[in-house]
Amino acid sequence: MRQPPGASEVRYRRLPKGGIVDITQLILDDHHEQRRLFAILEQIDRSDTGPLSAIWDRLAAFLELHAQAEEEIFYPALLQAGIAARRAGGVEDETLDAIHDHNQIRDAIAEVAHHQVGTEDWYAAVAAANTANSDHMAEEEREGLTDFRRLTGLARRHQLAVAFAAYEARNYGGVRPVDKDPASYVREAEKKLRTAPSGSLSVGTLKRN
Repeated sequence: MRQPPGASEVRYRRLPKGGIVDITQLILDDHHEQRRLFAILEQIDRSDTGPLSAIWDRLAAFLELHAQAEEEIFYPALLQAGIAARRAGGVEDETLDAIHDHNQIRDAIAEVAHHQVGTEDWYAAVAAANTANSDHMAEEEREGLTDFRRLTGLARRHQLAVAFAAYEARNYGGVRPVDKDPASYVREAEKKLRTAPSGSLSVGTLKRN
């Protein structure tokens, strides 16, 4: 005799009939492409400045767009999931760190523009951007993405993936990079997400970065 469906089966029944995408996997895919482009830069002859410039321009725009897409879609959702699971403090810290990292990445990208392509100073600036981005990706993969998979069902992750992919597609030509104060970012996200006084993120105690 067939057993009644479990909670996981019920959850899967709510998924789209045409298949699923997962925002955490889309973010991981972006990370893979970023690593690939940095690796390509290291494999091009330093005198071949045309390809170096073209690939760096593509990578820089991609890094800025990815960061903004996360700030518009992923991190508000992570905060929301943390509130619902009564784990607001943990996801606050992860979000504060992520916004701080995004600022460092944007600043590192801006520094590259101050140097002639292919010079030692240019390569040093690119390496600094690579380091900042690699540190951020590693932390995000270890913490934010892992926590979000634990806190959020696949149907919700699919919904956010569609929004994330659409955001990147609409802004494929690039976005204007703007640094954000991490605590103010979380405070504004809280304001938008709060539906009751119990939903507070207690941002008055947020650490400053």
